[in-house]
Amino acid sequence: MATHLQDTQPIAPTTAPQPLAGGLQKVETKRLSLSLLIALVVGSMIGSGIFSLPQNMAASAGAGAILIGWLITGIGMLSLALVYQTLSNRQPALDNGVFAYARALGGEYLSFNSAWGYWISAWIGNVSYLVILFAALSYFFPLFGEGNNKAAILGASVVLWALHWMILRGMRTAARANALTTVAKIVPLLLFIGLVIAAFQRETFSVDFWGAPALGSTLDQVKSTMLVTVWVFIGIEGANVFSARAAERANVGRATVLGFLITLVLLIAVSLLSLGVLKQPELAALKNPSMAGVLEAAAGPWGAVLISVGLIISVGGALLAWTLLAAESIFTPAKEKVMPGALAVENNQGVPAHALWITNGCIQLFLLLTLYSSASYLALISLATSMILLPYLFSGLYALKMAWQGQTYAGHRALQLRDMAIAAVATLYCLWLLYAAGPKYMLLSALLYAPGSLIYLGTMKARQGQPLNGPETGLLIIIWAAAAYAGWMLWSGALSL
Repeated sequence: MATHLQDTQPIAPTTAPQPLAGGLQKVETKRLSLSLLIALVVGSMIGSGIFSLPQNMAASAGAGAILIGWLITGIGMLSLALVYQTLSNRQPALDNGVFAYARALGGEYLSFNSAWGYWISAWIGNVSYLVILFAALSYFFPLFGEGNNKAAILGASVVLWALHWMILRGMRTAARANALTTVAKIVPLLLFIGLVIAAFQRETFSVDFWGAPALGSTLDQVKSTMLVTVWVFIGIEGANVFSARAAERANVGRATVLGFLITLVLLIAVSLLSLGVLKQPELAALKNPSMAGVLEAAAGPWGAVLISVGLIISVGGALLAWTLLAAESIFTPAKEKVMPGALAVENNQGVPAHALWITNGCIQLFLLLTLYSSASYLALISLATSMILLPYLFSGLYALKMAWQGQTYAGHRALQLRDMAIAAVATLYCLWLLYAAGPKYMLLSALLYAPGSLIYLGTMKARQGQPLNGPETGLLIIIWAAAAYAGWMLWSGALSL
């Protein structure tokens, strides 16, 4: 997307560079322009998900349920995008919204859990990206199989650490590379949409419009689409996470809404048009990336090659965007002393180096675990999505609280009521998502949230901070009780990834 803003705008130095841990000096970095912020939003949302969307949606829903799912998701995610835009404009002092909004809502322990859940969602999402990347490469090199065998994990590890070293050279260098890959990934998507429109058959689209009986009720079908549709929109908050690095604060909200609209059009087109080329059972049986199978049916074998190449480029960009987001999501809380201070260390290029090392180390560990769990791409994205639902809910609740109390509105009653309504829709949508996710992924999420509380308590002890208050103690007990139950179910075989 074109913009008249310059790509770089230097930060006005207000103080002398401050010494950092390890003897490094904090350097002045360049801010991110509107175009780079939009690229971060679009680049983080358009990753592997869109390339597998036809099969993922058709696996358990017919065209009618998919339409309803998109309607709910479109309204819900638009309200969430507007929430982030409003909060960014009305609370410009709060950096890294996922963390800061939860902190303003309910204190430090809530904000820790929001940042912790977001961080885990980000790096588990990157594991799924690496799995699907090598599944796509298996089209050309069959030894990679489904993307989670030994050869694929070895290749994924090489890619992971190559990206790691590139990001260490500078956040803005990585952001510019992400912008280039974002443009590159949109081109095959537009070509896909054009070719599928030409091959679209109304009769194919209308067969079993409300789904075959085996798929269950319409409500069940709609629920089944929810984690998939949310997964492809994760990243909508990307500009807010980088709010402290934005050239202009207003650009954060603009990038959020513009990035959402661009992505929404592409996602709906890909998922619905595919149902006019292949019937629902045929789509459900496709190997991922299923866009390749759709385009092969529409245009011939070269279509599968095009989509496989497009996916490889797209996932490379998404990996880059989400590695940046993951590191930033724990860097800010560390600066605020809610996470261990070591995570706040930047290298001489202004990169949160320690946060980056921890993030990519966890990705590497989980990659190795996929060899033993045989976790599928869909299972990984469902887990990653469930981890981010609470951070989204906290943002919606804070926006609702701020509008209800009239903070920053000063007599603008109509605007206050409008923002209150938007925040209420976003909050209800997040609650619906928790219901739609079901108990399995909520319990698995608790297993990942629970260890975080030990880190938080250790951090508070080190800084001699205030111990947990009553509500925070109650939240900790709920998390650990759910984690213990999930652990027992995993041990007994009643629960698995």
